[in-house]
Amino acid sequence: MIDRINSRFGGMNRRSFLATVAAGATVAALPRQLFAADKPTLVTSIRSLSNPYHAVWKTGAEAFASAIDLDHVTLVSEGNSEKGIADIKAMLAKTGGNMVLNSDPNDTPDARPIVEACAKAGAYVVTQWNKPKDLHPKDFNPNYVSHIEFDGVSSGRQIAEILFKSIGGSGGIIALGGQISNTAAIERKKGLEDALAANTNIKLLDFQVANWKSSEAYDLTSNLLTRFGDDVKGIWAANDDMGTGALEALRAENLAGKVPVVGVDGIKAAVDAVRKGEFACTVTSDPYWQGGMGLAIGLAALQKKFDPAKEPADHREFYGKAVLIAKENVEEYYKTNIEAHPALDWNDLWGRVTGAIRA
Repeated sequence: MIDRINSRFGGMNRRSFLATVAAGATVAALPRQLFAADKPTLVTSIRSLSNPYHAVWKTGAEAFASAIDLDHVTLVSEGNSEKGIADIKAMLAKTGGNMVLNSDPNDTPDARPIVEACAKAGAYVVTQWNKPKDLHPKDFNPNYVSHIEFDGVSSGRQIAEILFKSIGGSGGIIALGGQISNTAAIERKKGLEDALAANTNIKLLDFQVANWKSSEAYDLTSNLLTRFGDDVKGIWAANDDMGTGALEALRAENLAGKVPVVGVDGIKAAVDAVRKGEFACTVTSDPYWQGGMGLAIGLAALQKKFDPAKEPADHREFYGKAVLIAKENVEEYYKTNIEAHPALDWNDLWGRVTGAIRA
C-alpha cells in the first residue's frame, strides 16, 4: 500500500504525504494502515490555512513533529463547525484513538463534542482559545489535558489605548470584530469597550463583524470610509487579518499611514505594516509556539511524563504570554520571529504560563 502511494506521489515521504492530504483532502481518504500502530499521530485542527496566523500555527506544529520524528496531520474546518468536528472524529477512527490533538475550535460550543469524542476514543487533547465556561479539563482526566487562552480583554484594551494615543487622544474610530460567539472575539471587544469607557474623547463611529476575514474587512472598511469620510481617524481590528484588509481599503483611498490601524496576532503583513508606520501596533500570542507547544503538552501527558490530574490549576486552564509589537521593538521582533523561526525548548511546557484563566 505504501509503495503504491509513494509511486503515485513521486516518491513523496510518508510525513509529507500525510501533511499534503490533510491540508487539502478529506480525512476519509487516509487509509488506516498509514498510521504506525506503536506511535501516536499528532493532529492539528485549525480554521484555515488561508489565514496567515493559522498558517504559522501549522508551521510550529510541523517543527515539533519533525523534532520528535512523529507523523503530523493538519485538519482545516474552513469556518465550518460541522466539518471541523466530523474531521476530528474521522481521524480518531483512523488512528484508533492513538493520537494527540491540538485544537482551535471554530466556535466556542464546538469544544465540547471535540473533547467528548477524544475522551471516548482515549486520545489526548489540548484546546486553545474557544471553549464553554462550564467545560473543564479536570472533568475529563486524563484525556483533556489543558486549555490555553491569551487574555483577550487585556489585548483588546491595550491595542485600543495605543490607537487612541496615536490619533492624539480624540476623534472617531471604526472597529472590526471577529465571529460573534467566538471567545477571543468577545473578550477583545470587551477590552475595546473598557478602553472607550476610560477615554471619553474617542467616539466609536461603528462596530462591524468581519468574521476574522481580510476580504470582509476590506469591504466593510470601504463602506465605512464612504459613510464617515474624514471622521475616521483610526481603525481597531480584533485580528491582524481583518486589520490588513482594512489597510488595503485605506490604501485604495490613499489613507495608509494617515489613518492608523491596530490588530492582534503578529502576522508578517501586520509586522511589516508596523515597520512602515501603517499599523500603530499588533499583539502576538506566538502561533508558532501555540502550534508546537499544544502538541508537546498533550504528548507529554500521553507518554505519562506527568499526570494531568495532579497538575495545578494554572497548568490545566491558563493564559499564555502575549507580546506587544510596536515601533519601539518591531525591528528586533522582525529579526527573531519573521526572518527566522524562534528557537523554542519544546520540553519547557509551562514556561509561558502567566496565570490561571479567570472563572
